[in-house]
Amino acid sequence: MKIEQIYTGCLAHAAYYLESNGEAAIFDPLREVQPYINRAEKDGAQIKYVFETHFHADFVSGHLDLAKKTNAKIVYGPTAKPAFEATIAEDNQVFEVGACKVKAIHTPGHTMESTTYMLIDENGKEHGLITGDTLFIGDVGRPDLAQHVIADLTQEKLASHLYDSLRNKIMPLSDDLIIYPNHGAGSACGKMMSKETTDTLGNQKRFNYALRPDMTREEFIKELLNGLTTPPGYFPKNVLLNIKGYESIDEVLDRGKKSLSAEEFEIVANETDALILDSRQTDDFAVGFIPNSINIGLDSNFAMWVGELIPDIKQEILLVTDEGKEEETITRLARVGYDHSIGFLKGGFKTWRESGKEFNTIKRISAEEFANTYKNDEPIVFDVRKKSEFASEHILGASNIPLNSINEHLAEIPKDKPFILHCAGGYRSMIAASILKQRGWDNFVDVKGGFAAISKTDVPRTEYVCPSTLL
Repeated sequence: MKIEQIYTGCLAHAAYYLESNGEAAIFDPLREVQPYINRAEKDGAQIKYVFETHFHADFVSGHLDLAKKTNAKIVYGPTAKPAFEATIAEDNQVFEVGACKVKAIHTPGHTMESTTYMLIDENGKEHGLITGDTLFIGDVGRPDLAQHVIADLTQEKLASHLYDSLRNKIMPLSDDLIIYPNHGAGSACGKMMSKETTDTLGNQKRFNYALRPDMTREEFIKELLNGLTTPPGYFPKNVLLNIKGYESIDEVLDRGKKSLSAEEFEIVANETDALILDSRQTDDFAVGFIPNSINIGLDSNFAMWVGELIPDIKQEILLVTDEGKEEETITRLARVGYDHSIGFLKGGFKTWRESGKEFNTIKRISAEEFANTYKNDEPIVFDVRKKSEFASEHILGASNIPLNSINEHLAEIPKDKPFILHCAGGYRSMIAASILKQRGWDNFVDVKGGFAAISKTDVPRTEYVCPSTLL
């Protein structure tokens, strides 16, 4: 039996490839499915099953395209009701993949259909658990997502189900089982996930707060719900795409990979309601960008911030990327359901600049310049980090408007007085700067290097408080 984790860092997502005797299975695939097909072909294997642990919220799964291209069967756990052909497994139903077996164990809690898959090798030994969002390394899946799709599934009800699933279905299993979760640190599907992406069940029983054997149901629910932040707005929309179906990734790529000259790009921008999305790095964006474009850099949590800040997943999008990054950008948009890229600027921003067309810039200052301004002018400062980051340590006198809520707080940002923006390192504040610039603000500067750079100066800050005390 061969089991491989295929990890995608920008989404903190893990898919899994299982192969035995020329048959293969894929668990929780991403939208672009060719890498899984290529992996199976490398082994000379046929993909027999696509196993889904649940209807995902943070990404659009590749189950439909993968099944269509390989004739594999899609498998969900009990209670799942997809709008397409799929096998709905019974609790403890066993599937054969070559000489090994996969047993579906219904573990509701994160969602009602959530299912863990036990991997049993060719010798009949129980090897590991593909746990989806039921059990992470250091954490368990948040129980508040399904209620955004089904209102009467409250987070308290789901947390109670998860308590039972963990204690009755998973904790009694052998300590030497390997845990293979769907996500690692950085995912919004949990709150305290480890950077490690696998572990033994025995270690998790010792170190995972949610698996403490002496926890009562009430204690579990309280600890699980404490500190949960509002989930990104695109999560329910991704759930519905995963339930109802979606357009093939091939069609999405074909539409998005339309190359446009500067003149064509300008015409399309003027004749449609398309959003101009610039995925270059912050340093490059700051020194020149197309008016009204938004910067969300591809080099960080691109898909997450697209989902947070672009409310309509059907929004038409025109792309400005680094040369050679066009397909990657379209693909990463499609991973979270943004399928309506309608073209990109051929040659990138350089083409726009060389055509002599108007462009904008964002003024940036160094941390040292900020320190001097802070001492002499008492400037208005907006910190766009998360509330927990701001609460743990911030510049005295700064106001906190987290980036994910900036559109709801625009009235608090002055247009008649100068102000300064910063985040942790510069990525999020440049996104904020581009949004403000698009909305008509021009009376601000951004701190290059953000709070990390400012903290090396003598600007007064609040005392550091361990973030764990803020949960």
